[in-house]
Amino acid sequence: MLYLVGLGLGDAKDITVKGLEAVRRCRRVYLEAYTSVLTVGKEALEEFYGKELILADRETVEQEADNILKEADVCDVAFLVVGDPFGATTHSDLVLRAVKLGIPYKVIHNASIMNAVGCCGLQHAICQQKSPLMRARLYNFGETVSIVFWTDTWKPESFFDKIEKNRQNGMHTLCLLDIKAKEQSLENLMKGRKIYEPPRYMSVKQAAEQLLVIIQNRRLQGAEPEITENTICVGLARVGAPDQKIASGTLSQMSTVELGGPLHSLIITGTMHPLELEMLQLFSVDSSSFESNASQKTT
Repeated sequence: MLYLVGLGLGDAKDITVKGLEAVRRCRRVYLEAYTSVLTVGKEALEEFYGKELILADRETVEQEADNILKEADVCDVAFLVVGDPFGATTHSDLVLRAVKLGIPYKVIHNASIMNAVGCCGLQHAICQQKSPLMRARLYNFGETVSIVFWTDTWKPESFFDKIEKNRQNGMHTLCLLDIKAKEQSLENLMKGRKIYEPPRYMSVKQAAEQLLVIIQNRRLQGAEPEITENTICVGLARVGAPDQKIASGTLSQMSTVELGGPLHSLIITGTMHPLELEMLQLFSVDSSSFESNASQKTT
């Protein structure tokens, strides 16, 4: 049996009871170590779970998946994923391979950033009382985007178009920020040397800086972007951890905010309900300017 177990977002204790029971009865336990990170290390997880963990980086999962599945064909194997197991397409591929080989699998879900972002006050649905009738209004997150680290020769902007489309439709955009784990330099890659760069995690500040550059590029091309320096955004860091941080303000303000260690996420707001605005004000970096900027996109 192959178990795909979500670990949640914080520390070792965020695993569900069902997930912990599965881990403790498995003979081999893999910890996926490239799509996200917890706030604690492998040793803390091993101590709490009572099991030795095998780190599975991208290369292991994508190139040696058959070996993991061979083990699952003869004994119970757990594959641990930070957040929810289906937060990355690689894990769906693992399930499809298991099915083709006739290996049974079970998924044990957990919280992920996709639903935990509600901690900032932006809602998936708000019910508004309008006397004498109850009217429901939906305030949805649109398509989620990924913002990647730019290089000197590669500066993609395609994600910006998706953010604009969401905002035009009144929807918020959750931006997942880049993680560079076990990456090789171009020189080491070309020479076939297994030497890896230190891990890098994009911050809200870095993401906002790249967005501001794109806005300037679009203006130079004669366009006026839907998103501007004054668009209200929300920066989140280490959601689910005891020291999680949330900051709301303009995109320009997000380019100067310091939220500490990883992982970070960024939300570009769409049309906001007054209740959402009231919640965001709790986290504003500058309350004096928040209301004037926020009033541009409310209903």
